Amino acid sequence: MRLAEIFTLLGAGVLAGVASTVASVASVISYPVLLALGLSPVSANMTNTVALMFAGAGAAGGSRPELAGQGTRVRRLGLLTALGGAAGAALLLLAPARAFQVVAPCLIGAASLLLIVQPMITGWTARPGGEQSQALRAAVFGVAVYVGYFGAAGGILMLAVLTAMLDQPLARNIALKNVVAGLANAAAAVGFAVFGPVRWAAAAPLAAGFLAGGWIGPALVRRIPARAVRITIGVVGLTVAVTLGIRTYR
Repeated sequence: MRLAEIFTLLGAGVLAGVASTVASVASVISYPVLLALGLSPVSANMTNTVALMFAGAGAAGGSRPELAGQGTRVRRLGLLTALGGAAGAALLLLAPARAFQVVAPCLIGAASLLLIVQPMITGWTARPGGEQSQALRAAVFGVAVYVGYFGAAGGILMLAVLTAMLDQPLARNIALKNVVAGLANAAAAVGFAVFGPVRWAAAAPLAAGFLAGGWIGPALVRRIPARAVRITIGVVGLTVAVTLGIRTYR
């Protein structure tokens, strides 16, 4: 890695870390940068996943006020997401990602629409203690498998599930999403680190940037009105869904 490439990855990591916590779309920034630096798609995906777990670590450190009182919820859902992330990583190591590539645009588009209309449906679904719902737990596990296997805009899917089922402020759901999705990434990263073609020279500066950006992001979430954050994530997600759909179905 040349010095310019290291600084490029560091800067991309900071931006992607912020995007991960604010808009749940870190890979939209970091993955193309890895491809531009010459990594193969598989290597870029696995290198990005290994580095991305540091965004979750940074976000957890920066989200302590929003995570207060959610320790039990984090432990319950975190175990599910870690298991799901590990299962998804195993699937990716054993089989191509084509299956999720086909359904990803529909999943991301639906999740994005769900976030945009969330205030209209919260009264039907969301409730305190919703993490005990079997439907929520199954959905969280399924999203975690997706995160470990394919991962594009997985944070949007996770946030949509949590927002639809938990009656609490958006900032608290974003903080919870950052931690449990980070655990899914971490579990997948372990498998990729041992068995996959991870480019460590690229992963290290990207991870440092993710850590810093993940720490900065929660402070921005506190200052931006929840409605603006929710709509921004939804619009960005719809854009990602359309882009992936054009690339996949053409």
